[in-house]
Amino acid sequence: MSKTDLSRRRVLKTGLVAGAGLAMPTIFTASQARAFTNAPGASAVTLGFNVPQTGPYADEGADELKAFQLAVKHLNGEGDGGMLNTFSSKVLEGNGILGRKVGYVTGDTQTKSDAARASAKSMIEKDGAIMISGGSSSGVAVAVQGLCQEAGIIFMAGLTHSNDTTGKDKKANGFRHFFDAYMSAAALAPVLKDMYGADRKFYMLTADYTWGWTQAASMKEFMENAGWSMVQDVKTPLASTDFSSYLAPVLNSGADVLILNHYGGNMVNSLTQAVQFGMRDKMVNGKQFEIVVPLISELMAKGAGENIKGIPGSSNWNWKLPDEGTKAFVQSYGKEYGVPPSQAAQTCYVQTLLYADAVARAKSFDPCAVVEALEGFKFDGLGNGPTLYRAADHQCFKDVLVVTGNEKPDNEYDLLNVAQVTPVDKVMYEPDNKFFAGGDLGQCNSGA
Repeated sequence: MSKTDLSRRRVLKTGLVAGAGLAMPTIFTASQARAFTNAPGASAVTLGFNVPQTGPYADEGADELKAFQLAVKHLNGEGDGGMLNTFSSKVLEGNGILGRKVGYVTGDTQTKSDAARASAKSMIEKDGAIMISGGSSSGVAVAVQGLCQEAGIIFMAGLTHSNDTTGKDKKANGFRHFFDAYMSAAALAPVLKDMYGADRKFYMLTADYTWGWTQAASMKEFMENAGWSMVQDVKTPLASTDFSSYLAPVLNSGADVLILNHYGGNMVNSLTQAVQFGMRDKMVNGKQFEIVVPLISELMAKGAGENIKGIPGSSNWNWKLPDEGTKAFVQSYGKEYGVPPSQAAQTCYVQTLLYADAVARAKSFDPCAVVEALEGFKFDGLGNGPTLYRAADHQCFKDVLVVTGNEKPDNEYDLLNVAQVTPVDKVMYEPDNKFFAGGDLGQCNSGA
């Protein structure tokens, strides 16, 4: 029997080097037009969910993992189907993905890029994961997105807000449903000007990594265009828990607004300590001193407690939105876990459905077929209104929420009010915008 005949009668598994010396288990069959990394068998497919189970963003990671697990249930036809019932695309039938039962493996990013890359690498090489999702840090997202590009794996980014994720660090195999720092600043600037006036001086404390840098740069640009002036931008280590030494100079700086470019546990600690310093009770420059948190989540609001009341910021999604997709997801998630979902949960749930839908529409798990199915894809019914996955940079564009901490919550989950829904045309930008310039999307990599 010839080698050709043998190849037709069996599946040959081998390891290939797929960029940066990364050995990948790749499956070849004669019937496939192209080999690709971790092609699934006929009965099952494995997804990899890489979330911060420890570190300053662990609360977000716990919610993400719950959402991933719920998405897998719905894809496999278990439970009430959630957003599968409201999704504008109707190719998913609750029988897995292309008839294969969906399984998953998990990893702990530790909110550290090296740890996240190592756990993703293990899920790809040892567990055969064909798609990686998750993360609550843009440093993690950028690192894992790069790894997935090298390995020939699709990366459906979880919670990542840095402009760089779909800017200078964008990759053809990576996609982001979450909004970005530019969009937050574009939505917030006119609202903050209306709330606090045009003649303001702001001081920023900024998490010292890619998200913080791009959030600070975006806020500076938009707030200065609104008539505000920046006094200082001070970087703070991601591992910080005590911000007293950074807060002490603020009230002597001449600033009358403090902008906290912090997220997760960092934001809970810095906001709480700022309130303890009496900042919200001070008058500076004849004005009431104010605090702004550009990116707010429900989990952060819960952690901050009373201190979040009246604090403005932006969010990607809120469980109180009135659309049918949101209602379906809140009902399903609440039934499963007994609490409303966070924006982190909604994002990760949606990314899982979007990947599965792209595979179904492409009729293939081939990463390059999935990329083609997602590029330029327009959809609705997943909780954010009409949404576009732009082909040029793999960034989703949709409306952005401006929120404030609820002054009079009805219950323990009623922590944020949607103050304004900013239409997508007010936050959209060209792919060559200066905040996103540099880098190259490149070509998709199938791993072959």
